[in-house]
Amino acid sequence: MYAVPLAEDAELRPLEPWQAEEFLAHMDRARANTDPWIPWARRSVDLESARATLQGYADRQAAGGGRIFGIRLGGVLVGGVMFVSFDAAAGVCEIGAWTEKQGEGRGLVSAAVRCLIDYALVERGLHRVEWWNGAHNARSRAVALRMGMHLDGVMREHFLNDGVRQDMEVWSVLAHEWRGGPAGPEGDAAKSG
Repeated sequence: MYAVPLAEDAELRPLEPWQAEEFLAHMDRARANTDPWIPWARRSVDLESARATLQGYADRQAAGGGRIFGIRLGGVLVGGVMFVSFDAAAGVCEIGAWTEKQGEGRGLVSAAVRCLIDYALVERGLHRVEWWNGAHNARSRAVALRMGMHLDGVMREHFLNDGVRQDMEVWSVLAHEWRGGPAGPEGDAAKSG
């Protein structure tokens, strides 16, 4: 199985249904960070439901419509990123991410999100990558900002969470912005040089 290095002792790997037990243990550690924001996280509460979550992404991958990846630190699953949706014909995808406490503050989510944006915009030739977050989710908003995304707007009372409607922010980066902008591969090289 392939792995993409993210940092020293950290890598990005696909998550698959056979990893449901490990995924469930990780989700139990990550609940404070995931349950308020990610619907499938709240539903992944036992081995069967965790396997169903991963199988859902495997089915999306087979249909070309999404994929889920794990972030590993020292071999331990500490977070992940996913193509929530991936529509090559329309040239648009949505990326999401999560982490548990052990994976925070190391730049792993940002590195993993950059990998997915590069794949979507550079390798696959999509036009637009979207990032949706709850308006009160400051950590998620910070990822969008680090990626150089633009706030397209706020969808008022769009997300139902524990019986309360919450606003969603929609962010995006376009292919021409990524290739030449501050968050893209060329911009990163210019910053470090």
